[in-house]
Amino acid sequence: MSDSRRADFTGRTVVVTGASSGIGAAAARRFAALGATVAVVGRSRQKTGAVAAEIGAEAHLVDYGRLDDVRRLAGELLVRYPRIDVLANNAGGFFTSRKESADGHELTFQVNHLAPFLLTNLLLDRLAEAPNGSRVVNTASVEYRRGRLDLDDLDRTRGRYRWREAYAAAKLATVVFTGELARRARGTGVTASSFHPGSIASDVARDSAMMRAFMGSRLVKSMMSTPEQGAEPLLHLAGAPNAAAVNGAYFDRLDREEPRNAQATDPGFARRLWDRSAELTGSAATVLG
Repeated sequence: MSDSRRADFTGRTVVVTGASSGIGAAAARRFAALGATVAVVGRSRQKTGAVAAEIGAEAHLVDYGRLDDVRRLAGELLVRYPRIDVLANNAGGFFTSRKESADGHELTFQVNHLAPFLLTNLLLDRLAEAPNGSRVVNTASVEYRRGRLDLDDLDRTRGRYRWREAYAAAKLATVVFTGELARRARGTGVTASSFHPGSIASDVARDSAMMRAFMGSRLVKSMMSTPEQGAEPLLHLAGAPNAAAVNGAYFDRLDREEPRNAQATDPGFARRLWDRSAELTGSAATVLG
């Protein structure tokens, strides 16, 4: 039995992004069942509201394609929750053709990295105030292994756009960000981990009707894990009794994995990606570390 099944989240506040469906919704239900106050964050008003109503929580809407909306969300969360013990950066997705956000960034990179990077920085002081330490748990993907980040072209304006390369690079950014956050937050009580949830039938490919049909087919669903199974590593990392033991770590499901990508193990690159991300998001919260 995993630690998440034994963990007691009574009195703790958990923010779950991407909680309107899939892994996020499953995690929100589990956290609530374990006694947590859950902030249910999602893009769809109807779906997010339904999950929140089901577990007796509050719904918070956000569009990760707009960094100003991420800032608004952060302000809303800071006003509503005097303590935040867990931030589950679970929202994500990919786009089969190149799209730009309202901020002019390649959308896959913004949704998977820049938006959660900004939200985490804006909530960092509140996370550091948690009486028993806090956890940042980031949903990554095994695709990070094939990813490559060009710090001079993070928005992928050069060459032909390939959605799988863009997604792999964005999830590599998630893994790199997690490690650098763990380093910068050392001594503050904030720890960070990332994980691959497994192959889950979800709406991660929401912009493509063909991909949605493929992911939603009975055959594909039969070969994939359920959202509840995908949420298990998130719950495990949020409730692991020894936070220091998983700080900065990446997990493939429930198994710790030493990163299999040269950029993910390069501390100098991690610092440069952090600084570049801060520049792109207008985030001033780079004082840690």
